[in-house]
Amino acid sequence: MATLHRHHTDHTPHQDVSTEPAPIVTVTGALARSLAVLRLGFGITFLWAFFDKLLALGFSTGRDPVTDNVDYFGDAAWINGGSPTEGFLGFAAKGPFKDFYNNIAGDAWADWLFMLGLLGIGLALTLGIGMRFAAVAGATMYVLMWSVVLPPDNNPVLDDHLLGAVTVVVLALALAGDTWGLGRWWSRIPLVKHNAYLR
Repeated sequence: MATLHRHHTDHTPHQDVSTEPAPIVTVTGALARSLAVLRLGFGITFLWAFFDKLLALGFSTGRDPVTDNVDYFGDAAWINGGSPTEGFLGFAAKGPFKDFYNNIAGDAWADWLFMLGLLGIGLALTLGIGMRFAAVAGATMYVLMWSVVLPPDNNPVLDDHLLGAVTVVVLALALAGDTWGLGRWWSRIPLVKHNAYLR
């Protein structure tokens, strides 16, 4: 059974209600395990995208769309000089931001920022550490990717990128890294304990 426990951080008997701190919500049971599975799924998705673009493993990188042949570890791989942003931003962009994305497609700074984002978000979600970083960076990346192709093909506003943005934020708020992850250990590190934004 899933339960939500609300714990107040201060139990001072004469505390003014208007200044009472917000309760800490602890997710347990089946809900905690479900959120952990969701976190791992999203983390592995980010990591897979990183490695596919880094090495051209043939899923979205290195596959010839005409012949369907795959050039594993070929010229499309980032390690061999391929650009992880050139194809999507250069050819798939449409809508009000098309010119902006076309102009930055393939730029070294955009490639590095995108790849570091994929790796950092993927590691944070998979390990369950730095979930707040993962939420901010992941939601930002998802919203930017949503804005590349406007309007979305299957809905006038909503698509899987916006749902992904909401999901990574919910995972951080629910402390999903504490179940089947290193979140509890991470939260006890002195630097993290004194800087909640690292949680």
